[in-house]
Amino acid sequence: MKLRNIVVAALAAVSAATLLLPQSRAQVEPKKGSWTKIKVHGKSLEGNLEGDSPDRDVFVYLPPSYASSPNRRYPVVYFLHGYAAHAETYWNSLSVPAAADADIADKSSREMIIVLPDAFTIYSGSMFSNSPTTGDWEAFIADDLVGYIDGHYRTIAKRSARGLAGHSMGGYGTMRIGMKHPEAFSVLYAMSSCCLMNDPQRLLPGAAANRPPTGALANALSAQAAAWAPDPQNPPKYFDLPTKDGAIQPLIAAKWTTNSPLVMVDQYVPNLKSYRAIAIDVGTQDPFLTTNTQLDQALTRLGVSHKFETYEGTHGNRITERFASKVLPFFAGNLAPAK
Repeated sequence: MKLRNIVVAALAAVSAATLLLPQSRAQVEPKKGSWTKIKVHGKSLEGNLEGDSPDRDVFVYLPPSYASSPNRRYPVVYFLHGYAAHAETYWNSLSVPAAADADIADKSSREMIIVLPDAFTIYSGSMFSNSPTTGDWEAFIADDLVGYIDGHYRTIAKRSARGLAGHSMGGYGTMRIGMKHPEAFSVLYAMSSCCLMNDPQRLLPGAAANRPPTGALANALSAQAAAWAPDPQNPPKYFDLPTKDGAIQPLIAAKWTTNSPLVMVDQYVPNLKSYRAIAIDVGTQDPFLTTNTQLDQALTRLGVSHKFETYEGTHGNRITERFASKVLPFFAGNLAPAK
């Protein structure tokens, strides 16, 4: 087959991506893994006051040798998606199967299972937190989901073979769950994390004028309030906002602030130091550049070994490329390999 035809075929395979994988990968036709969409029941999500289903969609990629090597076991990367999106949106935009296949073919990565759970809720995102209003998303990821994947697929069922990554809200979830559940994961990669420092007075500039937010902003604030300021005695939404009658409610505002990883990080130094590897990245035009840089500085101050990288880009315009060229190779180099 002529090189031109090979390149055309390769470009077609990744046409859904926002940025193309490096052209050199088109020179070798990669062996293909398989993928499936399943339902995973979250015991930790049962009875949540929002009424969201505890049965969650989960996308699972299995590497090329999975079907032909029935005795082989694999490390697992769990990836958490961003706010106002479904797991399927990220699965498609990251071109997960094509990216993983290409990385394996050019030896920039190894064979791993990749898992993307759906955390879309009535307010467009769970914030991967623990709340009676939203359910315990921390435990769903670290316990329910890990337990299900270990029980139904040929994984290496040890923390040394599990990694956690995510983008935006998923980056926040990666740091939050990573700090609290080092028993589940051994490698972290947080991409463009949002919500590292939550200041309701800054988030609600119209509060003093008694102008409540509307539209998408109101939905995002509801998601955060449901996650960080639950109130089972306050139907029908079962959460408290940090303002009332145009004034900040200090106790409620403090609940938001204490759910900020920049505030939490000092409490979890031993947990963070137990990780084999931690990476953080953010674009230089990302609105969260400052807080991600502050997280890097905090980890450095606390003596937590990690890698921090900035790159030319916005909040989302290069995550497809970086998922393939940075995230997957990082886990391949730091997780226990398939055996």
